[in-house]
Amino acid sequence: MAIRSLSSVAFVSLALLLILTGKSSSAELSKDFYSKSCPKLFSTVKSVVKSAVSKERRMGASLVRLFFHDCFVNGCDGSILLDDTSSFRGEQTAAPNNNSVRGFNVIDQIKSKVEHVCPGVVSCADIVAIAARDSTVLLGGPNWNVKLGRRDAKKASFSDANSGVIPPPFATLSTLIKRFQDKGLSAKDMVALSGAHTIGQARCVVFRDRIYNQNNIDSSFAKTRRANCPRTTGSGDNKLAPLDVKTPNFFDNAYYKNLINKKGLLNSDQVLFNGGSTDSIVRTYSSNPDAFYSDFVSAMIKMGDLDPLTGSKGEIRKKCGRVN
Repeated sequence: MAIRSLSSVAFVSLALLLILTGKSSSAELSKDFYSKSCPKLFSTVKSVVKSAVSKERRMGASLVRLFFHDCFVNGCDGSILLDDTSSFRGEQTAAPNNNSVRGFNVIDQIKSKVEHVCPGVVSCADIVAIAARDSTVLLGGPNWNVKLGRRDAKKASFSDANSGVIPPPFATLSTLIKRFQDKGLSAKDMVALSGAHTIGQARCVVFRDRIYNQNNIDSSFAKTRRANCPRTTGSGDNKLAPLDVKTPNFFDNAYYKNLINKKGLLNSDQVLFNGGSTDSIVRTYSSNPDAFYSDFVSAMIKMGDLDPLTGSKGEIRKKCGRVN
C-alpha cells in the first residue's frame, strides 16, 4: 500500500490530519451547538411536538422512528425528508418507508417556526433528532441532551434505503445483530433501541404472517390480533395494532414483559426473546426499567452520531422537503 512508503514523520502528520479532519465527525456535534445562534430552539421544537402528540399519541412514536430511518441510511442527515421530484427519487418510497414512515408534516411545522425565530441556522437533521427526544419524554420516557451540529444532505438515495440496511419486521435475530453491528451498534444497543416499540402501532401487512403462521406466540394474543387483521393478503393490510399490547401510548418497559409472555407483535420483536443470545438482555430490561432507560439513551446518542454532515458539508435547508 502507498501509505507504507511514507516516512515516519509524514505518517505521523497524516495521522494527526486524520484525527483533526477525520471522516467521523460526530466529535463536532455538541449539545450547546445552538446556544447562542438559536437560544429558543428547544422551546420552539417542543411546543410543536407537544401539540402534535396531544392530537395523536401515535405521532410521538412516528417521530422516534423517523430519526431511526433517517440515521440508518447514509447517516443522520435529513435525507429521508427530501420529497421526490420529476427528476429525483428519494428515500420516502423505498420499501421500509413507503406508506409507513410518518411525521413529515410535523417536521415541516417545526422547521417553519424555527426559521421564524432564527432563519437559516438550524438543520432539518437536527430538528428530527430533537423531535425524537421530545416525543420520548412527552410519552413518559427518559430525557437526554441531544448532540447537535448536523447539516442537511443535498441528496437522498432510493436504492440505499431499499438495500436492506433498515432491518425488516420479519428479520431474524442474526440479521438484526448484523445490521446494527454494521452501524457500530452492539446487540445491547439493538435490543434497547427496539424498546421504542413500547409505543406506536404497526400495520396488519407486517405482522400477518406472525399471528397466523408462527408458534412462538401466545394463542389468545394471536386470536385478538387476527380479529382486526384478515388472513388474506390485500385484505385489511393497513389496519393497525399496537406494538405494545399493555401500554401502547406510554414509554415504559412493558414491551420486554410482552416478549417474555410471547406477545411480541412483529417477528423482529419476538426473536429478541426466543432462546437466543439476547434473552438475558430482555429479562434485564423487563425487570429493571432504569437499566432500559439508561441503555436506550446511550444507544440513541450513539445512533445520532452516525456519519453526520458537519462544517462545510451539506447545507441548512430552508424547506425540509427540498434542497435549497
